[in-house]
Amino acid sequence: MRLFLALEPPPELRARLGALADLARTHCGGRRVPDASLHLTLAFLGEVEASRVEALVEWLQGESPAGGEWRLDRWGTFRRPGIVWVGGGTPDPALGALQARLWDGLEALGHGGRPTRFVPHVTLLRRARQLSIEALPPVNLAWRWRRLTLLRSFTLQDGPRYEVLARSA
Repeated sequence: MRLFLALEPPPELRARLGALADLARTHCGGRRVPDASLHLTLAFLGEVEASRVEALVEWLQGESPAGGEWRLDRWGTFRRPGIVWVGGGTPDPALGALQARLWDGLEALGHGGRPTRFVPHVTLLRRARQLSIEALPPVNLAWRWRRLTLLRSFTLQDGPRYEVLARSA
């Protein structure tokens, strides 16, 4: 199973992110990420054997992050895959600490793949045809986060979809 740990936005923020995705698509083209799939990835695990999922679920359900507030105030792109995203203009120490702590726990469970760099972002578009984001209006959103989610990713004809496997306390 292809798995990752993420933060999911609350409904009101999810709707506002969806509106930003619509706006970005008007300017950049590409495939819009459905509202239900909007998230912040903290740890991508890749393919995980089904026999290891139960231990991951138990571990995650024992996690109780303190929570925090992430300020989304910047548009960004990953040029090669044609991704348009929103994120923070300055590093968020609480998110960075959470991501590092999660990887410490995941490595203790035998999972590898810790990235050397963490760029917190919410992907809004994939395969954007035009990556000029200068014309997009300023972003200023606050995301109060607390719970972690373990998601399974699978691909349908119209793009990736996610299934919730577990949530933290």
